[in-house]
Amino acid sequence: MDEQLGQLYAELGITGVTTRFSMAIMFLEEGPLAIRELAERCGVTHSAMSQSVAAMRTAGLVTSEPGEDARSRVVTLTAAGRELAPLLWREWYATEAAVAELDAELTRSLASLAGELDAALDRESFTERVRRHLGV
Repeated sequence: MDEQLGQLYAELGITGVTTRFSMAIMFLEEGPLAIRELAERCGVTHSAMSQSVAAMRTAGLVTSEPGEDARSRVVTLTAAGRELAPLLWREWYATEAAVAELDAELTRSLASLAGELDAALDRESFTERVRRHLGV
């Protein structure tokens, strides 16, 4: 679905943004955040968010500056990022509506299927399954 949303972004004229940036941009619309807090809100690691912030900075969507201590960085949207945020919120709600629509068409809810998938992967990871089938 990320690839298809990426295609939709291109159709909408959203450039320099990947789907992994959209949630961060939406949270930053509320005001500057430390990378650690932004990572927590987005449910990703600090390292992953640092990489995303670097890419968003390169795309001209955010700026970052030192935080309260030498180890922290505070991220702020640029004018381009602020301009983009309302469209990303609209896309978020449209995506939620599309997921609900899909959910209604299935015989079981996406949430229950996702829960079952998580439980199965907790029992044996996908990588472990592939290794087992490879015999390595």
